[in-house]
Amino acid sequence: MKVAKFGGSSVASAEQIRKVSAIITDDPERKVVVVSAPGKRSDEDTKVTDLLIQLGEAHLSGASTEKELAAVVGRYADIAKGLELSHEIIETIEADLKERLSFDTTNQGKFMDLIKASGEDNNAKLIAFYLQSSGIEAHYICPLKAGLLVSDEPGNAQVLPEAYDNLFQLREQSGILIFPGFFGYSPEGTLVTFPRGGSDITGSILAAGIDAELYENFTDVDSVYAANPKVVENPVEIMKMTYREMRELSYAGFSVFHDEALIPAFRKKIPVCIKNTNNPSARGTMIIAEREYEANPVIGIASDSGFCTIYVRKYLMNREVGFGRRLLQIIEDEGISYEHIPSGIDDTSVILEQAQLDGEKEHRIIERIKTELEVDDVFIERDFAMIMIVGEGMHNTVGIAARATDALYRAEANIEMINQGSSEVSLVFGVHEEDADRAVSELYKEFFGACKENCIQ
Repeated sequence: MKVAKFGGSSVASAEQIRKVSAIITDDPERKVVVVSAPGKRSDEDTKVTDLLIQLGEAHLSGASTEKELAAVVGRYADIAKGLELSHEIIETIEADLKERLSFDTTNQGKFMDLIKASGEDNNAKLIAFYLQSSGIEAHYICPLKAGLLVSDEPGNAQVLPEAYDNLFQLREQSGILIFPGFFGYSPEGTLVTFPRGGSDITGSILAAGIDAELYENFTDVDSVYAANPKVVENPVEIMKMTYREMRELSYAGFSVFHDEALIPAFRKKIPVCIKNTNNPSARGTMIIAEREYEANPVIGIASDSGFCTIYVRKYLMNREVGFGRRLLQIIEDEGISYEHIPSGIDDTSVILEQAQLDGEKEHRIIERIKTELEVDDVFIERDFAMIMIVGEGMHNTVGIAARATDALYRAEANIEMINQGSSEVSLVFGVHEEDADRAVSELYKEFFGACKENCIQ
């Protein structure tokens, strides 16, 4: 039994949904299908989730929602027309949206979760309706009835352990089961969403819950690449990689997977295959527990921008018991998470996503560090990029860091920070944003320039 998840681009139009239907029916082991909300049909298009956010925000502001509601319903109507479906399904979807808009708005986070989740929920209903109209036994599955229980954290739900036992019962149902991604329900029955991109998380949870032999994640690329194709021309394809490598690359900016998505599958050791909806015969990328590392100690290079650094200097900082704890407490008090903390004897840096830091928070943090920690200097620098080199074979390979720093020298990218975790699965460099693409290109040449094939086995 397999779980197949289809992303937004795979279900964005009637043409794409016909492809999805063909893929599902081509393999009788594809029992459980997870779907996203309709994505973009072109670069100029708008995702249904973004249309829903506009709808929810208009309603919360007290403005008329007629235009926004029509835009959402219109997207589904276009799909239904292309699939030659009766208007019944659109009436169902429109009624569902109007019912959601009538819910209590006192807790705006929960209300927006309810509105955003309708994208996946109604698309699942539409796709199940299409399969049924084609003579295929298919059933829309409500996450509440299926028992997908999660923590009550709007926009940041975490699956609860009892959900897996509940979901195992899906194995007993007949036909193809169409399951909406992105959300579950609290034990009290409140709809709660995963972080955005969370349909991947739903697929992984379902694969673990039903003890699937394989979790297939269909997207719009043939495989995972060793670097961003927008930065590196024709990067090599990765045929096999480990869970940890994929999670590190996802965290560092790879857009194929949400960085939390693999955890449920990883814990159950269920293999994951990335495949292309538009080219389903391609091999794709297999994500597994272990691989051979000798030939390819480095599996990929990723970068992400939008970071800032809080620099703190104080003479004899290393002798001051509790200094680091108190520094992080100041940051925690502002509700900010950090990414890295490279340190010296008399100085330390805290690297974080700068979107978390507005002017008021920045001022409070600086003033508290000055007064409470009595530092010699403290300042914030913005617009850094984090470049990550990933590979489980690096810890057994001499010279990776030397080769990387040499490549960054050739790219004329000044290294602002170096960090390597104890597991040595990844090596992170902080550079200025304007140097990032040039640095990634040079690192790619260093580690993959000699590849004689177009893929990494």
